[in-house]
Amino acid sequence: MTALKLTQIGNSVGVILPKEVLARLKLEKGDMVFVTDAVNGVTLTPYSPGFEAQMSAAREVMKKRRNVLRELAK
Repeated sequence: MTALKLTQIGNSVGVILPKEVLARLKLEKGDMVFVTDAVNGVTLTPYSPGFEAQMSAAREVMKKRRNVLRELAK
């Protein structure tokens, strides 16, 4: 577990993520992170839950229509 300190940033309050946490999450300056509610608090993740659902649906369609997509690619 990593303890983070809240810091004043202009009129807002922010959290500075240590280099190790950025590396673990594969984040860089300017990347988006998403906060979702969890049973015991919140979860910080670089992955959009909505985008993941859309990609799962797209993968199913691509798998189902593989032959059609292959012909279109020609």
